[in-house]
Amino acid sequence: MTSARATSLLAAAALFVASCAQTGNIQKIEPGERPTIESDEAGLWMQMDRVEEDLQTSGKVVTDPDLNAYVREILCQLDTSYCADVRTYIVRNADFNASMAPNGVMIVWTGIILRAQNEAQLASVLGHELAHYIDRHSLKRWREIRSTTDAAVFFTFATGGIVGILAGFAAYDSIMSFSRDMEREADTRGLTMMRESGFDPRESAKIWQQLIEERDASDEPEKKSAFFSTHPAAKERSETLAKLAEETDNTGTTIGRERHAAVTAPFRRDWLLDELRQRDYGRFEVLLNQLIEAGMEDGELLFYRGEMHRLRGEDDDAEKAIAAYTAATGSGNAPAETYRSLGLMQWSAGRTTEARAAFETYLAAQQDAEDRAMIEHYLQQMQ
Repeated sequence: MTSARATSLLAAAALFVASCAQTGNIQKIEPGERPTIESDEAGLWMQMDRVEEDLQTSGKVVTDPDLNAYVREILCQLDTSYCADVRTYIVRNADFNASMAPNGVMIVWTGIILRAQNEAQLASVLGHELAHYIDRHSLKRWREIRSTTDAAVFFTFATGGIVGILAGFAAYDSIMSFSRDMEREADTRGLTMMRESGFDPRESAKIWQQLIEERDASDEPEKKSAFFSTHPAAKERSETLAKLAEETDNTGTTIGRERHAAVTAPFRRDWLLDELRQRDYGRFEVLLNQLIEAGMEDGELLFYRGEMHRLRGEDDDAEKAIAAYTAATGSGNAPAETYRSLGLMQWSAGRTTEARAAFETYLAAQQDAEDRAMIEHYLQQMQ
């Protein structure tokens, strides 16, 4: 840690200690508002400003302008008055999570964008996090913590050498996890913003139900995602959101399935690969099924289903992989790599004729294939 950063964080701690006597009701933050320098809120902001600087140079941020503009557009549609105050960062991470810092930094993991089946579902997550910012939940939580925790201890996670920016935000989420009342407030305000900005609020409960299905199918169900660990019980959350949506005036009808699929299409392969690398095959299969049912490109998703079976390698996975690859080739939009994987599996099963046809199709479709020499060698061995 640089001395300048340590000095800044110690200054934030000093502000925190000096302002411990501050009490009173906390009102929502107004658009454009900044905390006064002598306040404990200013110390909190200073701390997270340093984390934001690390984030910007972490190499984890997805910088694609079109994807960032898309996420910003949905956020700003939810509440135009706070749009300029919130800075969104898309971080490449397979898990389903988002974070909202008190200084206006919103982190959205790519696992959320992948799992959101439409714009309304993505808006539900963004709206919930924005609500935490508007209602100053971080400041409320901080003041609750300091009544029972020594300030110096609280700042240990900030000044003790955080390894990696995501670890820093994980520490922040752990310490600053919101109460159930705060989560309900964020749900209510978020759903109100969805409705008033035209998004269908009923999609909010649906994305939680999708997460529950994933978790229940997980090969490691005891290993909760970061979002599950810092938010209320998923089943309760889904039921509460569904009830709140029904209690509101559901004039918001925008779902945005087609546009969401189109905007995320260029990134979906990389994000699916990130998911596959986690090797939680039960959860991954449910995710693939959900995306297929939502109308995403089925050839691409069927290819990854084949990859899942190929890598898992259980008793009947070889035939399941071949079936998935074959189905992908019949979809009309399968990646060229599907034929390579199909060829390898058919050859392994002793079906030389089918393997040769698949390899030849792959080479014809992928003229500049980096593994062309290897595939051509395989074909020579089949003669």
